[in-house]
Amino acid sequence: MTTRGAIKERTDLKIKEPKRYKAVMYNDDFTPMDFVVDILMGIFKKSEEEAFKIMMTVHNNGKAIVGIYSYDIAKTKVEEAVAIAREEGYPFKVKVEEA
Repeated sequence: MTTRGAIKERTDLKIKEPKRYKAVMYNDDFTPMDFVVDILMGIFKKSEEEAFKIMMTVHNNGKAIVGIYSYDIAKTKVEEAVAIAREEGYPFKVKVEEA
């Protein structure tokens, strides 16, 4: 098999980093602080110290960024956290926002 006369096509691929999304946690007056710390440690994989700091930031400032992820990961973590909160009867609020 010969390649005489074959045309080679050059393709320059420009690969872009995927957009990043923030998981943002909001304060409410009903969800217990211990529950929030447990969610941060269990779902968002924060250390106990970091989870406590984030929880206090949410408590004092009204909201805090919990993490920055690809869209699918952020959405999955947020949905899991909200589902667990609803099972426990808490109005816990976490949203996905573009970073």
